[in-house]
Amino acid sequence: MKATSMALALLLATSGTAIAQDQQQAPPAPGQDQGQESVLSVDVTNQAGQDMAIAIPAMPTSQAVSTAAGPTDELGRKLAQVIDDDLRNTGLFATRGPNAVPGINYSEVNAPNYATWSGRSAQALIQGYVRANGNGTLTVGCYLYDVSLQTELVRQGFVVSPGDWRRAGHKCADAIYARLTGEGPYFDSQIVYVAEQGPKGKRRKQIAIMDQDGANHRFLTNGQNIVLTPRMSPKQNAIVYMSYENRRPSIWIYNMSARTNRRLVDNVSQNFAPHFSPDGRWVLFSMSVAGNTDIYRISATGGAPQRLTNVPGIDTGGSYSPDGSRIVFESDRGGTQQLYVMNADGSNQKRISFGGGRYATPVWSPRGDLIAFTRTGGGAFRIGVMNASGGGEKLLTSAWGDEGPSWSPNGRVLMFFRAAQGSGRPDLWSVDLTGVNARKIPTPLDGSDPSWGPIRP
Repeated sequence: MKATSMALALLLATSGTAIAQDQQQAPPAPGQDQGQESVLSVDVTNQAGQDMAIAIPAMPTSQAVSTAAGPTDELGRKLAQVIDDDLRNTGLFATRGPNAVPGINYSEVNAPNYATWSGRSAQALIQGYVRANGNGTLTVGCYLYDVSLQTELVRQGFVVSPGDWRRAGHKCADAIYARLTGEGPYFDSQIVYVAEQGPKGKRRKQIAIMDQDGANHRFLTNGQNIVLTPRMSPKQNAIVYMSYENRRPSIWIYNMSARTNRRLVDNVSQNFAPHFSPDGRWVLFSMSVAGNTDIYRISATGGAPQRLTNVPGIDTGGSYSPDGSRIVFESDRGGTQQLYVMNADGSNQKRISFGGGRYATPVWSPRGDLIAFTRTGGGAFRIGVMNASGGGEKLLTSAWGDEGPSWSPNGRVLMFFRAAQGSGRPDLWSVDLTGVNARKIPTPLDGSDPSWGPIRP
């Protein structure tokens, strides 16, 4: 654990639509000299032994007011718990949330009692408040303090509708996480996945969506048709997926606002494994024609598909690089299933994996530096990463049945699904890029094929 002290950074925000911010003073960039001799921070490249102690008391309110989301004094405790859960689940912090530390008065939010928190061995302190506004919205304030230096590091606020109160907690946790780690945010994001139930061989599969911590879960399809590989669009307004409607796999798009489905690719041929381009204008997919499977792209609004590969064998699992200039995919053209990259127009195809076993489900990191994949060998499925040239391969998990990685918005965490040997019942899991802090994600039913969406605006 690398924690000592930190410097002043102010970030004050208010007002807006779903979540509104008005930045009064920009926070310093990660690693920027902030005029202090030392900086309270966490080294995310090596999580072993990380245990920065953070106290998170319940957020007080100036006046307890009943709102559509509940009384503001109760919301203050719930918000502190959301922040506590987010930060603790990273495996980087030893948080002590509202059930483990005493509450504070409203007047203390801007004037923390440093002696009290130092006496409790807290290195960092997160305080805030909840206020009901006259127009039905809520204002949530969020502050981060360095207890040792007695310095305020982050000050941020959000105006939200009562239905979005949890998002204010995630946004606060994101600001704290970014300030302490130098990494981008990822807590205020959503997961789309396949919710499963029923006996093996006769599973009912529905597309479902939830917050990254499992809250606000809802189903998007009714389970009448088997669905697979849902992928969220970069603008979070659509989900592309494969459906076995009429018992033939084809590509569909779900409109998030209209809650309607439309077929994107005609099902004359079998088509599957869809994936949006970074700008959301295109969808990669695979189509089997005359016994050969190649990768195509099609406009997200429909039209004629454009063929990108044309080699005997099965080419599938295409995923764009974050700048949209290249595509990684899997192919058995060389006799075994390996990873290849090519330009976005299909040119310059080149193999990048050469290990034993098989490589599948590649997905490019939003940072552009790594490619995550499923590697099969010895009867087991594991999650790994390598750089875009194929070097630096590292396996992150060692369980029997791990598949289908998907990156967090900041490229720091991978979500995947895991099934115990012979069970046929997968669950969603996440693991840090360092290969530690593997943990199960709570879902109402079994879960597979996760797709992690971008950070919400």
